Amino acid sequence: MVTRNKGKPVFVVDGARTPFFKVSGKPAQFRASDLAVAAGRPLLARHGFEPGQLDEVILGCVMPGPDEANIARMLSLRLGCGKHVPAWTVQRNCASGMQALDCAYGNIASGRSNLILAGGVEAMSHAPVLLNNKMVAWLAAWARCKTMTQKLKALSQLRGGHLAPIIGLLRGLSDPLAGLSMGQTAEILAYRFNIDRETMDAYAVDSHQRLAKAQDEGWLDEIEAIYDSRGKHHLHDTGLRRDSSIANLAKLRPVFDRRFGRVTAGNSAQVTDGAALLILASEEAVKQYQLPVMGRIVDSEWAGCDPNQMGMGPVHAMTPILKRKRWKLDSVDYWELNEAFATQVLANVAAWKDKDYCNDELGSRSVIGELDRSRLNVDGGGVSIGHPVGASGARIVLHLLHILERTASKRGMASLCIGGGQGGAMAVERD
Repeated sequence: MVTRNKGKPVFVVDGARTPFFKVSGKPAQFRASDLAVAAGRPLLARHGFEPGQLDEVILGCVMPGPDEANIARMLSLRLGCGKHVPAWTVQRNCASGMQALDCAYGNIASGRSNLILAGGVEAMSHAPVLLNNKMVAWLAAWARCKTMTQKLKALSQLRGGHLAPIIGLLRGLSDPLAGLSMGQTAEILAYRFNIDRETMDAYAVDSHQRLAKAQDEGWLDEIEAIYDSRGKHHLHDTGLRRDSSIANLAKLRPVFDRRFGRVTAGNSAQVTDGAALLILASEEAVKQYQLPVMGRIVDSEWAGCDPNQMGMGPVHAMTPILKRKRWKLDSVDYWELNEAFATQVLANVAAWKDKDYCNDELGSRSVIGELDRSRLNVDGGGVSIGHPVGASGARIVLHLLHILERTASKRGMASLCIGGGQGGAMAVERD
């Protein structure tokens, strides 16, 4: 078991996110940098320090646009942090937002920084559509043509296959080494843990019902309105289906294994655009700027697992934290486990109850235990809210802290599975 130096305490001051927008099939009006600015501007405006007093800006993003290289630097400059505040972008697939928080956590704990803006963003609707290699080679040959004869010859060699696009989003949601899409890995988990279609669909319906209640009760006050070019404001996540039912979901065909599969668009995370940002601070910065405190980050962990079963990453990341902290499952008040797929969440819950999995995969002599579903993803998750891959890791940590505050609870754990066979987890506490 890894032993970690505690370092200096790291406080979460505040956070904000945009609404999460379900992708409709075409590029949305907001670019990733627009979303990040919409979350960051009101967040910084309500605190007693100038943007230029930040030590750094760290942003997770998987697919920044062609005009958004080092998107964290774009965000920093657009927020008025000035030229002297360094900014950098991180990428760890689905956990990029959590990776940004973890980098900030480490820098503050070590004394390297005192005040950091960190989080994640993704505009999946703007994922690139690329030229295939045949077309790239043809364009290179075309560029070398000097005469009309050469150009006519090159044109005669152009074929329909040259125009076949590469859909960046589909490639990004596939593992080239495993040769599987993320949905296919979810099907493997359904088979391994014997999770049937109706159970998945029931979980998905529950996710929508929980999000609907959270909206109705006003429990999503971390969302900041974003205004479009026509002055219309947007305040709510658009993926919510209030009429979701097991009967309606049963009509959907499996996506990743059309003959025998159980994973559908209805029991999977939605393709989504969104941003989530948090302010992290040292004790010195909290005192200097008289900042409020939502809670503290007390531990984090990254783990690898079988890429063919990448959805199991959360239990591989959370288990070491439980061991280090000597926590039982009931020592944690609330859990946020990102819903990449209903199957994937259910498989992680099942794994902690499975003696063989705990022994063989997690190195535990006994079962970890049964996770209380009433304390897991209590306000919905990726199935209903959506999963903008660069932002989700930051969103679940931020919302977890809001849940702890709302319920006057002490301790929470947030975790994600990561394409390629990894898991990330972060533990937070309130005094």
